[in-house]
Formats: sequence, C-alpha cells, structure tokens
Amino acid sequence: MSEFQGLAALVTGGCSGIGAATATLLRASGAQVAVLDVAIDHAPDDVLAIKCDISDPRAVDEAVATAVAELGGLDVLVNNAGIGAVGDIAQNEDAEWARVLDVNVTGIARVTRAALDHLRRSPHAAVVNLCSAVAFIGVRQRALYSASKGAVHALTLAMAADHAADGIRVNAVAPGTVDTPWVGRLLDGAEDREATARALRQRQPLGRLVSAEEVARAVVGLASPGAGSTTGAVVHVDGGMVSLRL
Repeated sequence: MSEFQGLAALVTGGCSGIGAATATLLRASGAQVAVLDVAIDHAPDDVLAIKCDISDPRAVDEAVATAVAELGGLDVLVNNAGIGAVGDIAQNEDAEWARVLDVNVTGIARVTRAALDHLRRSPHAAVVNLCSAVAFIGVRQRALYSASKGAVHALTLAMAADHAADGIRVNAVAPGTVDTPWVGRLLDGAEDREATARALRQRQPLGRLVSAEEVARAVVGLASPGAGSTTGAVVHVDGGMVSLRL
C-alpha cells in the first residue's frame, strides 16, 4: 500500500487504542507519521513520538512545530485524543465538565489551529476528527461524554465549511463501543464485569465490540487522497448501533 507515499500525518492520542491503530495503518500505507500523547512509552513502531498534553496550548504549538519540522510538512491530521466520562447530568462536577470538554473539544481546536498553516500548503490536506455514536443517540450514563462528542460533530461540520476554500477536507468517524484500554478500565471498575461487557456488546446489532483496526480503516479512508471529494461527512463504524433496530 502506498496511497500516502510522500505524505506526512500527525495523530493525537497515537500511542494506544484507535490512535495507535491509525498511526500504524498510515505508516503501512506509506505516510511518514508523528504521534502526540501524554505517555509515549508504547508508541507504534517507526513513528515519531512526541510527548504532549493537548490541554496545554504552549505544548501543542511546540509539538506540532516539532512534528512538521521532522516530517518536512503536514498533509493529514487525525484528532483522536480524548477522555471519557461516566454518569448522568448530576454525577459530574463542574471541574470534570471543564476537563472533558477541554480535551475532547477545545483540544481539537488547539491542535488544528497549530497545524492550519501547514495544512494549507498541502495539495492533499485532510483532517479527521474522532466523534462517537453517542453524538447521535442517547445512551445512559454518558451525559458529559455525549455532550463533548455532539460538539465534535458540530465542530467537524463548521471546520469543513470554513476550510473548504483552503483545500482542507474535514470529516469525522463515529465509532460505537470500541475494544480499547478505556473500555477495559470501564469494565475493571464495574460491579459485574461480565454483565457489563455483555451489555456493551449487545447494544450493537452485530453483537460485538468494534475493533480499533476497523475504526482506523475508516479514518485512513477519509484521509486518503482518493477521497478528495469527501468533506463534511461522518462515517459510522458502530456495528449498526445508530441506524439499526433489530
């Protein structure tokens, strides 16, 4: 695979889960890849790993500048970094709301803002944001997380409109429940791990969790130069969670 040959990509949250799977696939597809993460000990092979907390504006500016300098430019940005939250509207304090929205929404703005001038120079500029099925359907005990991902959906459309004239395509992928370390931690904290795991599987019509690699394929497909007329789109990789009722 060489559809990204000669292109440079940056993936936030790129050292685990969906981010690591995406970085690995981009690299296998020919791209030079940098990843940003708060912990880089387990970065994918053959990528530039930069430690960065995307809630820190100065750290973001420095990390993006370093990535661009090392890669020789920037063509693809994958805004994958995010954090979860559990609870109904009464169960998360204001500080938790501020923290989750800062990472999941403002973090996308920070990283994209730092990357924007570099993306404008690319003939194949693409941004892919990680959204979620919970931006489109109500799921119990996910009030704060759902609000953040609903904002990502709206932000993706606004970014696509703002930067179409710059030649920058902006799309999103909305996964269902993905087999990632975050879900593993959620299960570890459950009173009945097996019952909780079964419920997570069963709320998706295909009856299983989505794999990180399946989400990565959708992300890379949207970022590909071959998707040059696709912008303002949201691809659902959710086992039918949003659209099917069996």
